[in-house]
Amino acid sequence: MTVEIKFGTDGWRGIIADDFTYESVRVATQGIAQYLVSRPNPSAIVGYDTRFSSDLFAREVAQVLAANGVKVHLIDAPAPTQVSTYAILDRKTAGGLVITASHNPYYFSGLKYKPEYAGSASPEVTNRLEEEIQRVQRGGRVRLVRYEDAARDGRIEVFDPKPPYIAQINRLVNLDRVKAAGLRILHEPMYGASQGYVRALLDGGKTTVIEIHGERNPGFGGMHPEPIAQYMPEALELMLKGKFDLGIANDGDADRVGIIDEKGQFVNQLQVMALLMMYLVEKRGQKGDVVRSVTSTSMVDKLGERFGITVHELPVGFKYLGPKMQEVDGLLAGEESGGFAFRGHIPERDGVLSGMMFAAMIVDYGLPLSKILDHLIELVGPHAYARHDLHLDRDEYGARRTELYGRLEKEPPTELAGSRVVRSRTDDGFKYYLDDGSWVLIRFSGTEPLIRVYSEAPSKERVEQLLAALEERLGLRQLV
Repeated sequence: MTVEIKFGTDGWRGIIADDFTYESVRVATQGIAQYLVSRPNPSAIVGYDTRFSSDLFAREVAQVLAANGVKVHLIDAPAPTQVSTYAILDRKTAGGLVITASHNPYYFSGLKYKPEYAGSASPEVTNRLEEEIQRVQRGGRVRLVRYEDAARDGRIEVFDPKPPYIAQINRLVNLDRVKAAGLRILHEPMYGASQGYVRALLDGGKTTVIEIHGERNPGFGGMHPEPIAQYMPEALELMLKGKFDLGIANDGDADRVGIIDEKGQFVNQLQVMALLMMYLVEKRGQKGDVVRSVTSTSMVDKLGERFGITVHELPVGFKYLGPKMQEVDGLLAGEESGGFAFRGHIPERDGVLSGMMFAAMIVDYGLPLSKILDHLIELVGPHAYARHDLHLDRDEYGARRTELYGRLEKEPPTELAGSRVVRSRTDDGFKYYLDDGSWVLIRFSGTEPLIRVYSEAPSKERVEQLLAALEERLGLRQLV
């Protein structure tokens, strides 16, 4: 059986031992190698996360790349995706490959490709990779060299990416000031690739970091490795005891962040982006455009009006946000899933850096995080948000998605839950902007059999009304 290898919003993902196998990884890597050898300086970083056999899959990737004449810089331990990505710039390679399925369930693995500019691959690049992979599947040959031979003659070099990454974060955040502040920080890596990173960044001062779930567990201890409230009850319970100033959580490959305040309240990712923007402008005096995804918050737009900053709304995925950020020299880019990028760094999500920004925010405002959030609400008004993840059977997903697309294209709603639809956009799902300033959106996952329905409104009750209205209209309510 030929495995379909497609790069979604951020790489190819599959179920381990079903479509994500040693054989399919070798085929995918052979196609990527054929692309890399057509580039100047054919070389690549190879990184991996803490999932089942990620290190062994990375070894297979290294052997195929080396056999094709690509110089391999193999990371020596599980590392956040952004650490592998930053190493592309630090080591001046032509690209990077990371074995990870990000926040997907434990039985998934995946392969992300990052080009030489250390961001998400553009649609042009992923189309080319898919063409090369299909060429291999149609009868090409997968080249392979023994790992020991390639390591001995220098075609594979193993290295530690931490020191240059830590130096880079020090350039972006005054870590000495945070270390001296005496903060008490809880870090929840969710058994993922950020294990040890927050501690390493903040060791050596009065600030203390307590890490939970910081050992390798390919099953994620039964957790779903996505840093949102329902998936991290233990971290929320610890924060509720009031012994910490800040809770930082990261997903499986640590490019996303979840934030908990000193009272044990989860700060949702839309609030997180608005807080970051407010902090960078108000306390750090930075100016520049802000880039956000269609799923992110209108709070950013309100801050843009207040601060005189242009905000760009784009489809989901840093393959869109990153290039726009580079084009406009953006101050900040972010998406609803908790991924944020910062000027002066890679045009890519960094959940560890995002956490450091929150530690610095608390120090620079001289206030508890809950009070900083109160200040944001004073500026933009109350905003509530929720997302429903509707899971379907893998076999029925394609047909259901096609049917819903057709209905929404032919019969778009003109009102929802008593509010009139004043405009819409359909370039990434279907988003409806309502006359009361609220919005509701439905999107279809490119990596899982999953439909997501999102809404933002002034109250939780209104958010739930809007989600229910769209789901009932589409016959999806029973999946909630």
